[in-house]
Amino acid sequence: MTALFFPLAAFIVFVLPTFLVWWLGRRAGVPRWMLLVFLLAGWLTLVMGCALSQRAQPRLFPDTSPCYSTGSTPVSQYFPPDSFCLHADGALQTVNGRDAKFVFWTAANTTVAVSLGAAFTRRRRQSA
Repeated sequence: MTALFFPLAAFIVFVLPTFLVWWLGRRAGVPRWMLLVFLLAGWLTLVMGCALSQRAQPRLFPDTSPCYSTGSTPVSQYFPPDSFCLHADGALQTVNGRDAKFVFWTAANTTVAVSLGAAFTRRRRQSA
């Protein structure tokens, strides 16, 4: 039973939404390159957001958590995604660097820009 659980979960979480977005986009007349950029940027936004917000949490690998060796408490913020270490003196320090946040915001803005561009493209095609 567990041998079927992980492929089914991967299908439901990754393959089905990707297929539905592609299918709906093609039915709406959105160009393939826009759909491809939207899907890649969207999945990158989702993965980077999860990674940024859960980086300080010591659940999986406590030895690699930035808050583990300092004896501080991990704090997660989901939007904008970030992780912090809350120290005993009340100081809150982020554990994510500027590069990771830059990748997240670039992917998120690309996703929004391509979806707006697809809407304008579809509207222009309908009016022509």
